[in-house]
Amino acid sequence: MTIEERSDLFKAIEADRGSKVILYATGNRPNMEAQIANDAFDYFVHHLDKIWPEETKKISLILHTAGGDSAAAWRIINLLRIFCDDLEVLVPNRAHSAGTLISLGCDRIVLTKQATLGPIDPSLSGPLSPAVPNNPNQRVPVSVEAVQGYLDLAKEELGIADGPALSQVLVKLTEQVHPLVLGQIFRSRNQIRALAEGLLEHQGVKKDDSDNIVDFLCSDSGSHDRTINRREAAKLGLNVEKPSPELYKLMNDLYEDIAKDMQLRSKFDAMQELGGQPQANFECQRVLIESVAGGSTQQLTKGSIRLIQNQQQMAPNMPPMTVTGTEVGVTFDGWEQK
Repeated sequence: MTIEERSDLFKAIEADRGSKVILYATGNRPNMEAQIANDAFDYFVHHLDKIWPEETKKISLILHTAGGDSAAAWRIINLLRIFCDDLEVLVPNRAHSAGTLISLGCDRIVLTKQATLGPIDPSLSGPLSPAVPNNPNQRVPVSVEAVQGYLDLAKEELGIADGPALSQVLVKLTEQVHPLVLGQIFRSRNQIRALAEGLLEHQGVKKDDSDNIVDFLCSDSGSHDRTINRREAAKLGLNVEKPSPELYKLMNDLYEDIAKDMQLRSKFDAMQELGGQPQANFECQRVLIESVAGGSTQQLTKGSIRLIQNQQQMAPNMPPMTVTGTEVGVTFDGWEQK
């Protein structure tokens, strides 16, 4: 579906909500994933500037994401709030991790039956992160809450209380995780809690409820993969709204459309992309930022795939075998305005 056709869905949602709609979708297609990131910020400004001359007292952010950079989420949500008096997020399928953080900063969260939020405990990944065994060029993201869980295990479950013994626990930890990464982890842990508490003020959540929500989203949920459905979100104390049957259909139709365009349900597989041909070009939509006035801003990855066949001697005194593979070349990875 083109942006012109998708705009009809945006207009119908705007009429239903009495608002202006902005779509922000980061793809979760396997091998072509994308995340909430700072490079989206200027493109949000483009869309907001386009709708600014019109009545923008209320904005409906339609959000689909598996997460990303919490600092980028903080920047985006605060930018949106500058351009309106009333901000809501509509989640047709998922708004996990940093997407949940964005949702906390809205006045209300509209969730479909199948939509889920998730924990907001961050993971850090960088050149000082632990290396993957037998693959030193790949780094393992370090979960903030996993590190805290290790320390809690030592102190609370194993009962280690004296200084020297706790020092040994910390030494063992630093053998696996660089001390500078550990320092950044605990800074991030405090930061994410502070961000969440500040954003929840927009939902009118009481202090006790706010503390419980932040505790659950940051640590008490048990796992970063834990999902939180509409009933659980409301029980936590979040300002959750159930869409009307008409709005549900619009949200679901929109999600089905972006899932098709972004190929969210199919893994990016080079051999499949070839389709039996020796060479093929590909184009993947990885992020969408769209509005009626601003059109479609897309983060795309484009390139070509070539079939490679080599003769390899698999065993002595055996005829060589043809081994087939692919070569993927990326020719463009960036943003385009459609």
